[in-house]
Amino acid sequence: NGIDTRLQQLEMQGQRMVSELQKQESNEAVQQQMAAVQNKINEDKNKLLQQKNQVLQQLQQVQTLELNKEVSQGQIDSFFKVATGDNLVKKMQVEVLLRDGVIEEIRGEL
Repeated sequence: NGIDTRLQQLEMQGQRMVSELQKQESNEAVQQQMAAVQNKINEDKNKLLQQKNQVLQQLQQVQTLELNKEVSQGQIDSFFKVATGDNLVKKMQVEVLLRDGVIEEIRGEL
């Protein structure tokens, strides 16, 4: 898994950086640098772990889907033309159906 690989790389880089800092003369500035490096590594690890959890949740959702079933992916914002007398509510309720990233159908009034 790419995320696991990135986690391992991050861990190794962090260990190298901390090891290099430890070789330097121990003073307050070095200690602060080490703490900053550790904090940054922990932040990056948390972000990667959150990404991994999202991917695992999406995988779990995909495994429960039936073939050719429609799934709501979310909303998109776009510009569209309106004119006096148009029904704005209908124009804002347009649905775009995708299959493998390709527009298959546009439902509603553009």
